[in-house]
Amino acid sequence: MPIKAKIKLKEVLLSRDLTQKQLAEMTGIREAAISSLVRNHIERVSLHHLEKIATSLEITDTNELIELVEENEN
Repeated sequence: MPIKAKIKLKEVLLSRDLTQKQLAEMTGIREAAISSLVRNHIERVSLHHLEKIATSLEITDTNELIELVEENEN
């Protein structure tokens, strides 16, 4: 089965009691881009954005932010 990268930003924000707007302010990333990451409605991810998010949220373990999952073929 193909593998898909899942961005776990929604879970991270919930666990830290942060809003998308707050994260946008912390990182300087547009709210629309944050929203796309939260909803996993993206095909390409900016490494620069991931670095800014990880730095702002003090994430040092990539597993907290990204998960590799098997993609269902339907």
